[in-house]
Parts: sequence; C-alpha cells; structure tokens
Amino acid sequence: MGKIGKIEVITGCMFSGKSEELIRRLKRAKIAKLKVQVFKPSIDTRYSIVEVVSHTGEKIEAFPVTSSKEIFDKVEVDTNVVGIDEAQFFDSGIVEVLKKLAKRGSRVIVAGLDMDFRGEPFGPMPYIMAIADDVLKLHAICTVCGEDATMTQRLINGEPASYNDPVIMIGANETYEARCKLHHYVKRDRDDRQA
Repeated sequence: MGKIGKIEVITGCMFSGKSEELIRRLKRAKIAKLKVQVFKPSIDTRYSIVEVVSHTGEKIEAFPVTSSKEIFDKVEVDTNVVGIDEAQFFDSGIVEVLKKLAKRGSRVIVAGLDMDFRGEPFGPMPYIMAIADDVLKLHAICTVCGEDATMTQRLINGEPASYNDPVIMIGANETYEARCKLHHYVKRDRDDRQA
C-alpha cells in the first residue's frame, strides 16, 4: 500500500502571514530531506517572478505557472511535498489537481486568500478548504483599531474600493490593509445595493 497524501490549507486575509507559514512548512520539509516543489501564479510578480516571498521578506524558490494543469504536469513523480501560493488566483481545475496529487501520496500545502476585498469567497478557495485535511485560518491586525483582522480592505487613491471594481486589478493604483469586520468597508453603487 502506498503512502497516503494530504492537503493542508493556510488561509486568511492579507498580511496574516499565509506565505510566511507556507515557506516555514516547506523549509522544514527540506530540512527533513524531502523533495519539495513550489508553485505560484505567474501573475503574482510583486516581490519576485521565481520565488514565493512573504511581506516580511522570507522567500523560497518557486515555479511561476499559468494554470492548475501546468502544476500537475510539472510535479515530478518523486516529489514528496508540493507547495502552492496564492491559490485563489488559479482556475477551478486546481481542486482536481490537489486531489490527484494527494491520492498519489504527496503532501500538498496550499496558501491563499479566503475572501476577496468584497468579503466574498475568493475563486476556488472555498472548494480547496472543503477538500482539505487541515485548514489553518490566520488573522492579521486591523489597521484601524488593532483588533484581530479577517478582512482585506482595498483602497484606491486612499478611498475604499467599489463593489463593482474588478476582483483582480493588476498594476492599478491601489493599496490593501487588514481590517476587522467593523472597519471593513466596500462602496456600494445604487444599482447593486440589493446584492
């Protein structure tokens, strides 16, 4: 009988330490002399094109990929641990890829935002959390009151983003803050107030 794989998820809002925890687990696997492969969406070029980098500067080498299929195709048969950062940006096929990798015996560690700036489930993350063996939900600190933050606040030119803004904005004049539910705000236009 083969080794049983598992799926571990690290989630939470921005600035909660998801990538840092992913990197910590992957570095421990390397210390244990396990073969590790790490993947990130190619659209995430904030700190590095070929590394997962935390906001605190921790880093680990990674393959930038454009689809979940590309992850599956690049994972080598003898890989023990597969790390995936920013999973919310992947297509829905990521769920099947994770299941196949775990069934093959890999330990799969996935990090990603659970909710978008609107406070709604982000991409495939709810499905990934549903199939996970373990889920760790991290909190940040609210930049307004200092309480635990679970929400990601998007600001555009210093103002809260509108509900109708695109979920993914690459190269826009935007910033993000961690916020608690009380201080998280999304502008609502008249035509979407019933949503």
